[in-house]
Amino acid sequence: MQDTQQVQDTRQNYDVIVVGKGNAALCSALAAREQGARVAILEAASEEESGGNSRFAGGVMRFAYDSVEDLKRVTDLTEEEIATSDFFTNTTDEFFDDLFRLTNYRTDAELSEILVTRSLETMVWLRSKGVRFVPNFGRQSRLVDGRRKFFGRLPIEVSGGGAGLVQFLDKAVRQAGIDVHYATRAKRLLLDEHERVGGVHATRQGEPVDFRAGAVVLACGGFEANPEMRARYLGPGWELAKVRGTRYNQGDGLRMALDAGAAPYGNWSGCHATGWELNAPEFGDVNVGDQYQKHSYIFGLLINAHGRRFVDEGYDFHSFTYAKYGGELLKQPGQFAWQVFDSKVNDLLRSEYRIKTMTKVTADTLEDLAGKLDGVDPEAFLQTVRAYNDAVVPDVAFDPTIKDGLSTRGIAPPKSNWAQKLDTPPYHAYATTCGITFTFGGLRIRPENGQVLDVHLNPMPGLYCAGEMVGGLFYFNYPSGTGLVSGAVFGRIAGTGAARGALASGAR
Repeated sequence: MQDTQQVQDTRQNYDVIVVGKGNAALCSALAAREQGARVAILEAASEEESGGNSRFAGGVMRFAYDSVEDLKRVTDLTEEEIATSDFFTNTTDEFFDDLFRLTNYRTDAELSEILVTRSLETMVWLRSKGVRFVPNFGRQSRLVDGRRKFFGRLPIEVSGGGAGLVQFLDKAVRQAGIDVHYATRAKRLLLDEHERVGGVHATRQGEPVDFRAGAVVLACGGFEANPEMRARYLGPGWELAKVRGTRYNQGDGLRMALDAGAAPYGNWSGCHATGWELNAPEFGDVNVGDQYQKHSYIFGLLINAHGRRFVDEGYDFHSFTYAKYGGELLKQPGQFAWQVFDSKVNDLLRSEYRIKTMTKVTADTLEDLAGKLDGVDPEAFLQTVRAYNDAVVPDVAFDPTIKDGLSTRGIAPPKSNWAQKLDTPPYHAYATTCGITFTFGGLRIRPENGQVLDVHLNPMPGLYCAGEMVGGLFYFNYPSGTGLVSGAVFGRIAGTGAARGALASGAR
């Protein structure tokens, strides 16, 4: 793979230019290359920081599957693993139900149809590109009576997580002979006299350069790393959120497209935001990855500065609530909350609760713990815990692999599942704030080929988009593992569409 930033020419000619270098962009570039196009990737980050938000993702993949036979098309499973595991299903109906339910039935029907029905074939395609998938033993399964039960309809993840996915796709890009221009920030789209998009004006290591092409694929993420745009579109207070991923997702691609007349689409005031380590840095740390997250709150209590609970921690598996509860956390006084657990659930807490870089307190009594929860009203906290313990319904079995119905009665908010009493010392608590992952607002596209539509809903010649920049899929909430699969599905579609359009037009 040639790093063409060393070339001194101020103009470069290609069939397809892909802006961005995360999962969606890499899939777009590979799909375009499959069509015979000469392809370049423009990446604003240096090579060391490249990979977009994908590099910070956990790597779980939500796709439709009916049986173990479908899973075997994606990953190698031993006969013993098959015999001793319950992988359950994520049928197309189940996938649709989750997506529609979590988005309040606002998800675009055509986009969601493509996402769900092409998800399995796209996983198989990723495997053909060298991506290695493995069973999701660590985060989405439990041993129950000697059998491994996978829950949340997420039995498969990428080996090495999001960083591993980027490494696998990087290797495929090198093998395909695709040029990558690092430290190259796209600034505006180039239009010809017929208003066709014919390339990108960029700065490479601070120097202006024009990249000409028959088509451009924008796959450079949303505006989650831009505090001004967060406050403008998401609302007051969102400039205070931590950024879970790359600092390079500044909304450049969206701005360029809108300036050229593209139609905005989707939930521009919505985003994916989760519970995140209170004292994490401003942007994601590639050495820590996604381990600043804290997703085992379903087994404990979330407590704000007033000592009160503010959400139903056990409403559903974290996969279906975590991307929404970050926004609820940001609404709390001081934009923080403590996650509180007792020792009964120690072995259920995910790996991120065992890293060194976190804000944690422990105590042998609830009274001592109350005094250690920095910023929290201690008396109100004790009142909350006592009321919660008194409200837990008796005689319901606790089962972390299903929505067990172990709930509370007579308190608000309720806890609908996994509501064990907080009564077994030592107690431990973790300080969290809101971490934003990606924004939901994007561009309107033709679902069949990824071509961007203008404000009058006419196709914009030469312009395509993929990944987080596709608007209309996610509203209000998000089922975990869908983003990487969506990026791959629509990245593949946009790359194929861009290459076919460029080669058919002869424009470059």
